[in-house]
Amino acid sequence: MSDIYNSETAPEPVGAYPHARRVGNLLFLSGVGPRKKGSKEIPGVTLNDKGEIAEYDIAEQCHSVFNNVKAILESSGASWEDLVDVTVFLTNMSDDFKVYNELWKEYFGDNPPCRTTLEINCLPTPIAIELKCIAALKES
Repeated sequence: MSDIYNSETAPEPVGAYPHARRVGNLLFLSGVGPRKKGSKEIPGVTLNDKGEIAEYDIAEQCHSVFNNVKAILESSGASWEDLVDVTVFLTNMSDDFKVYNELWKEYFGDNPPCRTTLEINCLPTPIAIELKCIAALKES
């Protein structure tokens, strides 16, 4: 048996899936991007007339995606510190990894979760980063 969570403060999912699902003491987050709640606006992204990325600011997208993850965690009864494993998808590893990695250190400090970072050729919306997270919840 599992519990499903949908955050009132995070952007709506772009497909037919919940923000998070709890199984036992583990909380699994669906892929989280940097979009803003209630709009298709993507912080740090300028689109061309075809809806494709013309320019983007990876730092701004990182801040936004980390804030979206925090919102989903908090709506699900978890916290940032509960994260134990994060898979990060970047669309441009060579240009974006250094900035993303520096921001990662700022957000996680001395107690980061495990992490895997992959480069992929695209994501479902015109974004440059997406996170897939697992949190271990404390017993209540």
